Amino acid sequence: MSGAEPMSDREILLRGLPSVDALLQSDTGAEWLQALPRERVTALARDALAEIRAAILAGEQPGGFDGLAAVKARVTAKLTRLTRPSLRRVINASGVILHTNLGRAPLAASAIEAIRETAGGYSNLEYDSAAGGRGKRDVHAGELLEQLLGAPAIVVNNNAAAILLVLNELSRDGETIVSRGELIEIGDGFRIPQILERSGAALREVGTTNRTRIEDYRGAVGERTRMLMRVHPSNFRQIGFTGRPSLAELVALARESSLPLVEDLGSGCLHDLRAIGIDDEAPVGAGLEAGVDVVTFSGDKLLGGPQAGIIAGKPELVQRIRRNPLFRALRVDKLTYAALGATLREYIRGNLEGIPALSMMRAPAAALRERAALFVKKLDCPGIAVREGESLLGGGSTPLRSLPSPVIAVEPGGGAAAQRIERRLRADDPPVIARIERGCLLIDLRTVAAAEEADLLRALQAALRPASRGEPELPSPC
Repeated sequence: MSGAEPMSDREILLRGLPSVDALLQSDTGAEWLQALPRERVTALARDALAEIRAAILAGEQPGGFDGLAAVKARVTAKLTRLTRPSLRRVINASGVILHTNLGRAPLAASAIEAIRETAGGYSNLEYDSAAGGRGKRDVHAGELLEQLLGAPAIVVNNNAAAILLVLNELSRDGETIVSRGELIEIGDGFRIPQILERSGAALREVGTTNRTRIEDYRGAVGERTRMLMRVHPSNFRQIGFTGRPSLAELVALARESSLPLVEDLGSGCLHDLRAIGIDDEAPVGAGLEAGVDVVTFSGDKLLGGPQAGIIAGKPELVQRIRRNPLFRALRVDKLTYAALGATLREYIRGNLEGIPALSMMRAPAAALRERAALFVKKLDCPGIAVREGESLLGGGSTPLRSLPSPVIAVEPGGGAAAQRIERRLRADDPPVIARIERGCLLIDLRTVAAAEEADLLRALQAALRPASRGEPELPSPC
């Protein structure tokens, strides 16, 4: 009588997997049950076991595989993803002030306090306390915007929504004339022509990619023309043999043709930035004063507030746009109004230093150099020094526009070493986002708040430690 056939490696691995009950009765299981209800932990354990069984049957697990440890690790990872917020604070040491991937403009302290106050209970979002009846949410930003811009304004959830709403109301079933050189793509693959099409407006391109003249606009005006449009270059610049009509020429043509002129300003600059060397970003009010009928712009770029799209201009046109049914679908909530209102009040008070994005832009290079020197002294590492560099405004606002800025240069002696330090910084808590240029890791304190320096110092010290077990030995700056 022959003995039983020996078990295969897969069978051995499968038999080594623990039961759900065994997992929950372990010390690790007790920790899980303190974090989540039993039924939730049970479901996570079953999912983890099913995933590992599938991997074993597919031949993906090696011999000597510790099934118990693997399942515990997988359940712990699943539990962590559920209990720890995925949206969390990071330290922006990249020097990109309006970093789209990092949430663009950080909010003013007054905006954060306004959100806290509003979110903690009920509010008069659409209630007129004086009249004792229904009110309109527009009032929480409208008067402030009119004071700053000299024109009525309404708020929707971002600038793409603002453009969509304006086009749908003013140019639906008609044509919008726009320069071919302004048909840009903005973040995440969204393109101006696609937004135009979704609005119900037909696009009438004029000019060429690099040059458009006022005669091109004039020649395209016809019976189906509903409006003229001018688009901010946003996140690109054309150089060389280029040209487009002046704003004054477009305003004159709009009057001549009895058509509204709409300008997508994108960045939302409310303050003249020429004093800090940004001379190609006109304040929103300047366009309205020049005769533009409607402007749209963002709340979380140069304005320095929360994500929002703002539509301002001629009273009769703004009222038409507000009555459009899409306005309700695109309107913002109480938290956005709270943050935007607080930010606008900082402008009303003239407290530009109270708006973090503007404060960062206005920070003198000398003060940043002093901060960086003190920071390097604390690191006490010969391969780290302060050198001259640049900060970027970023955020699709003023493309390629930079500000002179001292940076902390970590030169580990090779690109691979710099990349390892950068990965370690990103893995820290909170993650630190730096940048690498020519094999050198750069830390720019322009975008690091003074209160964040202690966390940054600790994270960088940890990232500079010698290679851990299993990591290749690489050059170190220290």
